Amino acid sequence: MKFARPLPKYMVTRYHGWKATTYSENQSWYRRLADEGQRPRAMIISCCDSRVHVTSIFGADQGEFFIHRNIANLVPPFQPDGNQHGTSAAIEYAVTALKVSHLVVLGHSSCGGVAGCYHMCSGNAPELEEKGSFVGRWMDILRPGYEALPEGDEETRLRALEKGAVLVSLDNLMSFPFVEKAVKDGSLSLHGLWNDIGEGTLECYDPASDKFEQV
Repeated sequence: MKFARPLPKYMVTRYHGWKATTYSENQSWYRRLADEGQRPRAMIISCCDSRVHVTSIFGADQGEFFIHRNIANLVPPFQPDGNQHGTSAAIEYAVTALKVSHLVVLGHSSCGGVAGCYHMCSGNAPELEEKGSFVGRWMDILRPGYEALPEGDEETRLRALEKGAVLVSLDNLMSFPFVEKAVKDGSLSLHGLWNDIGEGTLECYDPASDKFEQV
């Protein structure tokens, strides 16, 4: 591990500030979490984008959400091929071991991953079509969403694809047998959300209207 380096000073300073304030003031809570383990009620699959702050949006405490982040908050189809699948592993653990009651897919505005998929599928990002592009091969999950886009200007279509990423992920979640079983027996509910970062608004997918409605 000769390439590893010490933490940047600003991160060290922030850690010591957290330890002296937030941790010190809530020490018993942190020790309880450590001793009793986690019991989150919900799993949230969100984007890696640094502007998406799940716990802040919902005012959540530590230990409340089981959070998995990846590029464009995508869920791949169920594929038990013996290979390594990080997102699928997180879903399996949340549903079968932690037995969360809610599974939320949270999309957001100005998503770089979604834009990459849009430009790749439009023929304007050939580098993402290369076999060796990890981002490109991951964004292949969203190709069905691109193919279903309505006509319109690029901004409108990009926003539709951001929401399409949530819907594709919800569909793919139901391809996991243990998710389908939990949904059908009523122990798990699925939710699709989209957050406008600049406006601070949150929209929830309503299957009855087949639209995202403001919360």
